[in-house]
Amino acid sequence: MNARERLIVGLDVPTLGEAEQLVSTLGDDILFFKIGYQLAFAGGLEFARDLARSGKKIFLDMKLLDIDNTVASGVENIVTMGMSMLTLHAYPKAMKAAVEAAKGSDLCLLGVTVLTSMDEQDLLAAGYEYDPHTLVLRRAEQALLAGMGGVVCSAEESAAVRKIVGPRMAVVTPGIRPAGSERGDQKRVMTPADALRAGSSHLVVARPIVRAPDPKEAACAILAEMEAVL
Repeated sequence: MNARERLIVGLDVPTLGEAEQLVSTLGDDILFFKIGYQLAFAGGLEFARDLARSGKKIFLDMKLLDIDNTVASGVENIVTMGMSMLTLHAYPKAMKAAVEAAKGSDLCLLGVTVLTSMDEQDLLAAGYEYDPHTLVLRRAEQALLAGMGGVVCSAEESAAVRKIVGPRMAVVTPGIRPAGSERGDQKRVMTPADALRAGSSHLVVARPIVRAPDPKEAACAILAEMEAVL
């Protein structure tokens, strides 16, 4: 894969109009887009279908987690939408149900390990007995056993996760920040070049592109940095 197939731009904007404008501005330079809760609840699901029909690849970031039957039913419908990637929380039963529901399709299921906005104190407050690194690796092993297409983790854990999941599974990393960018609410971040070197297969970038004075220029600079590594 080249950089264009590995860079996922997060359409983290509140309205369809802003999302449409951003996609138009980025043009053919960007192939892959992420649609999460914010845009999904503003008509973004139909927009995701339209983008997929136009030839774009869509990472639907829904972080599903529910009883097995509900997860499976949701995945079955998402398969019909033409999405490329779908996230669910990396709980073993949910992952197994999703894998069975997506069998025979091209949908890449991604297990979300530990959110990049969380550190050890956040996990302790949530009742987990593991530090982020340990929990990420445990969930990566469970995703591999469940037959998932990949995992979502911070770039800080990419190298260790890659050793567990092998060369074929996707390792998708949010919290990517070009040198000089603000961290925002992200606590475990890395530059695009360093993330690729660490073993990430796909990089999710939102604010450094979406909020840039010139989003196209910002996206192309990140693509250039990625190509230099690849």
